Amino acid sequence: MEDQIRIVKSTSENKDFIALVAALDQSLWESYPELKIDYWGNNIMELNPNVVIIYIDDVAIACACFKKYNINTIEIKRMFVSAELRGKGLAQKMLRELESWAKELGFSCSILETLYKQKTAIAMYQKVGYVVTENYAPYIGRENSICMKKSI
Repeated sequence: MEDQIRIVKSTSENKDFIALVAALDQSLWESYPELKIDYWGNNIMELNPNVVIIYIDDVAIACACFKKYNINTIEIKRMFVSAELRGKGLAQKMLRELESWAKELGFSCSILETLYKQKTAIAMYQKVGYVVTENYAPYIGRENSICMKKSI
């Protein structure tokens, strides 16, 4: 599979990114129907110049992005791998690409939020050096959120 994988830097206006994010949203609402209203405000698509998309044989199968959180810190957002391709290290590839890109732009820390049922994702983030931290805004007081951080 390795020779067929292509990681492309793009923006949130990319049609493949938009389609993958729609699939991500659908999977989240199916897993967490009780949170749809509460978390909707954190789920607005913003213009983002820091998007990566993974293609296999020119088919978009995974995406992620980061946004500036503060002067030193990025926040990883919209991490998604198509269900049939999970467990193959693609999320780790995207994280490495995003962290490298952020370092080039002068950032030194990465944070992210995931939901408590995402056990596989939490384990993967820990495997690559993220540690659970106090919830940051806008997740302060949200018991369903697990926030993590890593120096990059």
